[in-house]
Amino acid sequence: MPSRDLAYPLFDADNHLYETQEALTRYLPKEYDGAIEYVNVRGRTKIAIRGQISEYIPNPTFDVVARPGAMEEYFRVGNPHGKTRREIFGEPMRSVPAFREPAPRLALMDDLGIRRSLMFPTLASLIEERMKDDPELIHAVVHALNQWLHETWGFAYKDRIFTVPVITLPIVGKAIDELNWVVERGARAILIRPAPVPGFGGTRSFALEEFDPFWKRVVETGVLVAFHSSDSGYAHYANDWEGNRREFLPFKPNAFRQVNEWRPIEDAVSSLICHGALSRFPELKVAVIENGASWVLPVLDRLADVYKKMPHEFREDPVQVFRRNIHISPFWEEDMAALGDLIGIERVLFGSDYPHPEGLADPVTYVDHLVKLTEEDKAKVMGGNLARLIDG
Repeated sequence: MPSRDLAYPLFDADNHLYETQEALTRYLPKEYDGAIEYVNVRGRTKIAIRGQISEYIPNPTFDVVARPGAMEEYFRVGNPHGKTRREIFGEPMRSVPAFREPAPRLALMDDLGIRRSLMFPTLASLIEERMKDDPELIHAVVHALNQWLHETWGFAYKDRIFTVPVITLPIVGKAIDELNWVVERGARAILIRPAPVPGFGGTRSFALEEFDPFWKRVVETGVLVAFHSSDSGYAHYANDWEGNRREFLPFKPNAFRQVNEWRPIEDAVSSLICHGALSRFPELKVAVIENGASWVLPVLDRLADVYKKMPHEFREDPVQVFRRNIHISPFWEEDMAALGDLIGIERVLFGSDYPHPEGLADPVTYVDHLVKLTEEDKAKVMGGNLARLIDG
């Protein structure tokens, strides 16, 4: 049973599933055999992308995982005693069926007091960056993953679990085909990496007019666009400063990278506004998930300053565009009332990150951090706002 009953239904914007080893390969076309492999390295299973072993996710089988909410104390009080990452995470656990399959997950959601949830894949975030020189391969792997997600979880299980398929954008026509494929099968939200789009001639912003046919189709379908924390390819900027060629390792502490942790989402949202996509398509619904909210005020301040100096560069006030189109799922330890004052409480979404260690072991306790809000606004944050976005 949940730790308490609330007077309104909870709609969690940030739940995760753990993929099985065939998630990326079961439906991958034969010509791409060997592009993704699981290999044994000193007794541990690792994932290899085109022969290159990745440590991005240390345990890509997810047979053993960190306990949900293992890092709550770390985010609540910091790390005054200098604990190691292993000490912070504590004892791991065997993965359970509720992390892998929709029926047991629905039962667990009942136990946790969650009525509905967006369900994000976990392994998907490593795909695009490690294949960015081969757009055709990216599209093939993403479609294979989406086929597996649809077969295993569905995209609207019992109208309560809304699994979020991935859309990759290198080839616009293929992106539209993929969008149509997932929407025809019930998808209510899509996952797009907050990063420049790789292509045959280099990278570019997804907010340029080249991508307008895709965004036009997104608006027509009414799906929610989710930007979730991912490997956005920014490691090479830090590597230039640190003098190495290390891949992005989200679970390895690095103070320098932490200082600039939110640069990818700042750039992604700023590009949507400054390159005009949100003005050309004002009905686009965008949700920023698992990127916190500490970056929002600085971005709004910079947009206001640039608009004051160069209004001719914008079709409309960029701050108002942000407040119209962008929804934020802040971390539980942040000030949701202050965020509501910035962008409107109707743009704030509850997300627990369950069952990841960075999230909440008991998602309903998120409401304990909404003490500055009225009951009406709590109901909006804890589910009403996301219901409006998903149900239309």
